[in-house]
Amino acid sequence: MFYTYVLRSDKDKKNYAGFTKDLKLRLELHNAGKVNSTKDRRPLKLIYYEACLSQKDATKREKYFKTYYGKMFIKSRLKSYFTG
Repeated sequence: MFYTYVLRSDKDKKNYAGFTKDLKLRLELHNAGKVNSTKDRRPLKLIYYEACLSQKDATKREKYFKTYYGKMFIKSRLKSYFTG
């Protein structure tokens, strides 16, 4: 399985989308500052993830999450999370 995930920065309140084969390890790496793209945005929370059967599907979904429509999907899906 491959996982597409969205992290939320407690520091700047922005989201980060990525994919991985080992979700738990990847989250630990992000919060340990070992991922260049998020090391200055820690701490990070896992707010959403999806499981995919192939890496191709996971990368396609990750790219979608980085588009305007993908961001709106996450916002709509997690509406109560963002509004309280």
